[in-house]
Amino acid sequence: MGETDNNNQAGRSPGRYAYDGLERVIHEKARLSILSSLASHDSGLLFNDLKALCSLTDGNLSRQLQVLQEAGFVEVWKGMKNNRPQTLCRLTTDGRKRFQDYIAVLESVIANAAKAAGAARAGASPSLPGRVAPA
Repeated sequence: MGETDNNNQAGRSPGRYAYDGLERVIHEKARLSILSSLASHDSGLLFNDLKALCSLTDGNLSRQLQVLQEAGFVEVWKGMKNNRPQTLCRLTTDGRKRFQDYIAVLESVIANAAKAAGAARAGASPSLPGRVAPA
């Protein structure tokens, strides 16, 4: 018998708090910061501007961009301007959609938490059916 079967037998709704839409690659502080910054700049950001917005070191930003690039979230262009190297970072079309989907799941996390907290304040426990509220 699988885990889902056990949950259903216990009278719980399966996966209500599983939040499968929270992609692990995004759910890390530096990467979430990078994606949030890039989401608010459609044309992308230069490496140094992104580094400043996210308060990251060169090495950390480079590594996190590599992870996001390999996962298909960002694209990185390297070029020269005024004889100086420049790196431009931008969300891919798919990366932008996946990030928006991620934000929608985060909003449901917040809504569920607020609902559960409200029920707890009212003396009920919506996530634990069959339990009696304390008197």
